[in-house]
Amino acid sequence: MYSMVMKVGLAACSNGHTDEWENQIDEIVQVLKGFGLEAVLAPHIKARVDDFSGTDEERAADLMRFYTDDSIKAIYDISGGDLANGVLKYLDYDLIARSDKLFWGYSDLTTIINAIYTMTGKPSVLYQVKNMVFSQADLQIKRFADYLGGNTEPLFKLAYKFLQGNHMEGVVVGGNIRCFTKLAGTKYWPDMAGKILLLEALGGGSAQIATLFTQLEQIGVFDKVSGVILGTFTNYEKEDYELTVYDLLKMHIPDMLPVASTKEIGHGHDSKAIVIGEKLTL
Repeated sequence: MYSMVMKVGLAACSNGHTDEWENQIDEIVQVLKGFGLEAVLAPHIKARVDDFSGTDEERAADLMRFYTDDSIKAIYDISGGDLANGVLKYLDYDLIARSDKLFWGYSDLTTIINAIYTMTGKPSVLYQVKNMVFSQADLQIKRFADYLGGNTEPLFKLAYKFLQGNHMEGVVVGGNIRCFTKLAGTKYWPDMAGKILLLEALGGGSAQIATLFTQLEQIGVFDKVSGVILGTFTNYEKEDYELTVYDLLKMHIPDMLPVASTKEIGHGHDSKAIVIGEKLTL
């Protein structure tokens, strides 16, 4: 019999949830239930051994079970940290390519989101659904309700300003800068030609962000992309640095490369969602 309740999968491909985060799992399940969504939890979400909720292979198997289960309509990864790239070699990209399910995650899930695009051409959403249980919960719940009701603008439409140039278009890749650069040199790294590169960060001071920009320059990224969008750099922006993130970026990019800035993508609890692997025009 067909169930009217839509099921969604909650995965955790990066670090396992510690005891202090455990209540967040229950809270997001309840929020989703309020939308008429039944959350199905992956077996490996809570940390068991150090930061691991399970082996790389086990966490990948959790994700693939959601892809093969026809009753699951979307997959929300609620983790973050460092471990997500460990699952990449165990994923069945042919099966993911045939699926019409959207994968959602942020931060360290940048690795999976970009690997899915590179290996399958499929888009994913850079967004943490646990935003709906953090400090801006009311705002995020309203945006998500609008999205589920067919009005995508409150969750996805970005306010931005140009810092250099006045137009860019291309398929968006990237996400968290530290996590994205982990894919460099692997088969999961996207073809950067003509892409819009989105970059944001939670941690990192001026030296850490500068060195990541240097790496992106040295592997030729800024010569290939059609533009850069700078999201929020949370910890950087709290410090009293003389140089802005854009000042650091300018040291590594051509003068003609369009650069835009948005306060609406990143690790802030008020952050919106953006589709990675889909064309955007600014």
